[in-house]
Amino acid sequence: MHFVDYQNVHQMLKKTVDAHSDVTAHRWFLDGEGSSESVTWGEFYDQAKQAGKSLMSLNVEKGDKVIILSYSCYYWVLVDMANATIGAATVGIYQSNLPEDCKYIINHSDAVVVFAENQAQLDKLLQIRNDIPNVRKVILFNGSGPAGDDWIISFNEFMELAKDTTEKDLQQRIQMPTPQDTATIVYTSGTTGVPKGAVITHDNITFTAQSVEACVDARSGDEVFLFLPLAHIFARTCVNATMLVGATTNYCRSMDTIVEDLKVAKPHFFASVPRIYEKVYSKVLSGAEAKGGAALKIFNWAKDIGDKMADCKLNKEPVPFMLGLKHKIASALVFSKLHEALGGRLRFCISGAAPLEPAIAKFFIGAGVLVLEGVGMTENTSFTNVNRLDNYRIGWVGPPGPGIEQKIAEDGEILFRGRNVMKEYYKMPDETAETLSSDGWLYTGDLGEIDSENFLRITGRKKELIITAGGKNVAPAAIEGHMATSKYINQFCVVGDRRKFLSALVTLDEENITDYAKANGIAFNSIDDLINNEQIYKLIESEIQEKNKSLPSFETIKRFKIVPEFTIENKMMTPTMKIKKAIAMDTYQNEIEEMYQ
Repeated sequence: MHFVDYQNVHQMLKKTVDAHSDVTAHRWFLDGEGSSESVTWGEFYDQAKQAGKSLMSLNVEKGDKVIILSYSCYYWVLVDMANATIGAATVGIYQSNLPEDCKYIINHSDAVVVFAENQAQLDKLLQIRNDIPNVRKVILFNGSGPAGDDWIISFNEFMELAKDTTEKDLQQRIQMPTPQDTATIVYTSGTTGVPKGAVITHDNITFTAQSVEACVDARSGDEVFLFLPLAHIFARTCVNATMLVGATTNYCRSMDTIVEDLKVAKPHFFASVPRIYEKVYSKVLSGAEAKGGAALKIFNWAKDIGDKMADCKLNKEPVPFMLGLKHKIASALVFSKLHEALGGRLRFCISGAAPLEPAIAKFFIGAGVLVLEGVGMTENTSFTNVNRLDNYRIGWVGPPGPGIEQKIAEDGEILFRGRNVMKEYYKMPDETAETLSSDGWLYTGDLGEIDSENFLRITGRKKELIITAGGKNVAPAAIEGHMATSKYINQFCVVGDRRKFLSALVTLDEENITDYAKANGIAFNSIDDLINNEQIYKLIESEIQEKNKSLPSFETIKRFKIVPEFTIENKMMTPTMKIKKAIAMDTYQNEIEEMYQ
């Protein structure tokens, strides 16, 4: 394919603005029945230039770092584009991060200005104010700071600063960023050690957006739904690819309003982490089981028809006439409700950031919702491979995008090379040298295989590989995903390195477990009362034994402990929903030892 060699992100944005000036670019929902506000590409461009002038009025120079501490929203992308336009670099911080994490990133990145979402985020900054001396200004997306404190200004006040910068000065700055200049530094949430800042260039962004566009069916005027955190590069790559084609990004209000906002946005496609598909699947399943009787029989029949339909599609076989007829009935009775919940006009969705349990992928495909698995990491602008609409498989992450090379090292590690690969880790030359080879290959830490059609399958993480006392190599992620399909299980953490058998730390699905407790007369005040309940233990035991049946004996879970939920607050979860296993195992060291006595 032919790549356009854009000089910078602004040039890519300008091309879309010129072609689709009157098309809606961004839409965001307001609290209230389905109401929203939006801007066209032309209006977005004018606002991005205005914000760029305001940043210049605050003496933000080319190469300066600007922090955004907020959940995903329109202002996030507006400020990000303003930064790119004047050659400043965006540094995102998750809204869930604790004050000390914010302090580390602000100081390590040498940031000079911080944008904060609201009072809750401002409170974190006020706690660490004396420890972040380089920050000149804090700008609030929502609300205003305390009177008489000129360190903090509102977003409206910020936008008014544009009048102090001329159009001529702005135009000069717009020409300055080069392909190899830093557009953003993305700090990895790090399941181990301190966060590392991946330096992503303008060329990384413009190249990756084009490679993504070549792989997915995105069109101008499409509605795209965004609820992933923009502090993560996965969400940013989605926004940039959407920008390239001139589609519309719809912003979810919060993780709690996904269901309502999806119905209003009616997206043509969206990207998500597996957690959301798991939640939807669990809800559909428990809904059918709660109804019981005929409704459950119909659901199970439809699911069976869906699985057969998925097999035909996956094997690229013609659909037998009777199966097609039955599938139409199954769609009308069962699957149509799922389509409705997802807005009613979804062409496909993408799953990335962690493996998707095959049974869940098959259920969605059988229901007529095409979930395409892909893979990427912060260090390669969050994209290397994705399944295609006309060529997809379950359990594989598809072929690489155009312009991206892949290979497997002698020890099984997956390596990538291309213009999507980061420049370096910011101020970390040793870590950079460990991750990037002298000839440009990126060491991913993932293990995998590539087949004759160039499809990639990820088999595990190099560091997470469990070697049992019997010498068997076990990749825990697949087992964890399989076990988490139980509607009573929330999170599942496999342990057993150099042990005789595998065991696990398990957390409970609050909604389904409390429903079960009420139905079975188990007294409790909160979920904590159920963690040590014998009946609940027996329920989870029977769920695990059922799931064990489809695993080879050395991968079965022999013992388990129920523990409180892993969260960001208790430091056992990254903002991208990955369990920090080292911390979890350290915290529950005694419980783990008990399982092996």
